[in-house]
Amino acid sequence: MRARAEVGVIGGSGFYSLFADAERIDVSTPYGEPSAPLTIGTLAGRSVAFLPRHGEHHEHPPHAINYRANLWALRSVGVRQVPAPCAVGSLRPDLGPGSIVVPDQLVDRTSGRTQTYVSTGAVHVPFADPYCASLAVTLAQADPALVSGGTMVVVEGPRFSTGAESVHYAAQGWDLVNMTGHPEAVLARELRMCLSAIALVTDLDAGLEAGAGVSQQEVFEMFAANLDRLRDLLGAAVPALPAADGCVCSAWADGIDLTYDVP
Repeated sequence: MRARAEVGVIGGSGFYSLFADAERIDVSTPYGEPSAPLTIGTLAGRSVAFLPRHGEHHEHPPHAINYRANLWALRSVGVRQVPAPCAVGSLRPDLGPGSIVVPDQLVDRTSGRTQTYVSTGAVHVPFADPYCASLAVTLAQADPALVSGGTMVVVEGPRFSTGAESVHYAAQGWDLVNMTGHPEAVLARELRMCLSAIALVTDLDAGLEAGAGVSQQEVFEMFAANLDRLRDLLGAAVPALPAADGCVCSAWADGIDLTYDVP
């Protein structure tokens, strides 16, 4: 019998492993191959599936990630709750590098990404609150230094923002900029899973920073420097996660005839 998991962790830039010893699971999906095989192990007494968002060697750029396959693969092994670490740039001077934020809002500024499992019929997922509030509360309780709330704007990438774009985003009152948060969150909702981004600030975005702006090396180094903290956060939060049954992230589809399969 294939291994099962209750919780799925999608790792961001530089987050390529979660367990020392785990079972690797190859999962094929109707939407193609996920970024990498799943690894399933035990974290804080719970069965957890880990998936590196960009692949095991960071081979998938943000605009080319197979988001539909990734979320479907996790759901197919039983995952109902997804804490999702990611690297972000800050649009606020008071949110400096090393800050960890659990955003509660998302703005989509991507283009051309397939962002739904719906191909026929009328299925309109509610998305006013794009992240799971229950999961966010648990994460906040696990790390008192964590910043709760904020708006993350998701851009297409793979380039970083221009200075003018950063200034524009900040002027809208948005807090963070990222390249992978969409369509990840809405696909999780369509599959009736709880998802919360765990946004690690790796840099001040171009509009806030003097000089040439952010570099890839800077992002990777800051993420690497905070891996232990992210692992500690997950280790504290995972055993405290409430039951997913009955959460609005799942209950939205009660009584609705979905036109796609939820594994």
